[in-house]
Amino acid sequence: MIRTFFRHLLESIKSLKRNGWMTVASVSAVTITLTLVGIFLAVIMNATKLATDIENNVNVSVFIDVGTKQDEIDQLEAKLVKLKNVESVKFSSKDAELKKIQSAMGDAWNLFEGDSNPLYDTFVLSTTDPSYTKSVSAEAAKLPTVFKADYGGDSSDKIMKIANAVRTWGLGAAALLIFVAMFLISNTIRITILSRKREIQIMRLVGAKNGYIRWPFFLEGGWIGLIGAIVPILILTFGYQAVYGLTNPMLLRSNYSLLKPEDFIWQIDLLLVGIGVIIGSLGSVISMRRFLKV
Repeated sequence: MIRTFFRHLLESIKSLKRNGWMTVASVSAVTITLTLVGIFLAVIMNATKLATDIENNVNVSVFIDVGTKQDEIDQLEAKLVKLKNVESVKFSSKDAELKKIQSAMGDAWNLFEGDSNPLYDTFVLSTTDPSYTKSVSAEAAKLPTVFKADYGGDSSDKIMKIANAVRTWGLGAAALLIFVAMFLISNTIRITILSRKREIQIMRLVGAKNGYIRWPFFLEGGWIGLIGAIVPILILTFGYQAVYGLTNPMLLRSNYSLLKPEDFIWQIDLLLVGIGVIIGSLGSVISMRRFLKV
């Protein structure tokens, strides 16, 4: 049994060499298809991650009435912490808020320093889930010494809808692309097998059993899928690391980030190998069934 398997394995490798240009064409088609799949999956997964980051950055800002005393501010903080679905409460003075605007808008806001500062002392609330920001904002607005509670209104609602749409349609598009890749690879292997129908017919004429004929082609399809996955894996692994190194530092300034290469690239690499080998092998077997019928 083992000797037979190694004989089939050796025969499949020889067959790859014998059918040089057809092998090159098949491997090239698999390589192009898997490269597109890998890049698209990386883009979709990062788009989903960024959509989640944007959604999570939607906080509730609670503006405190002007002239509120420190003990009243402390009481308000205690009440905000106890609100349902509130994860954290952070205080930001009006001077700190002004510095943020000055760093973003420039020196024009320097006129409002000191007593001219028109801003409010603020509590920034993070919720346990972005979907709770609206209800938490409404509850916070009812508390005493609160001038206004704001979560971004329609803009934040749109951000959450976009984030949900990216997650839903992104996963659907990824699944569709994987299906298309399987279809393209299986048809590429099918063309390879059809071009060698005379070889299969000769093997049947000399009395070879179906299993003996099928195994070399099965392994050959697997080899084509495996070899075709090598270049996409290299492009994805090293290419994504380069993109991550250039892009992520800029995103971090806005509290966003890409997925770390070590967290998911190996998963996509394994998926590409699996698609290539499994679909290549099964495509060979399925394509040659018509030639093995009595």
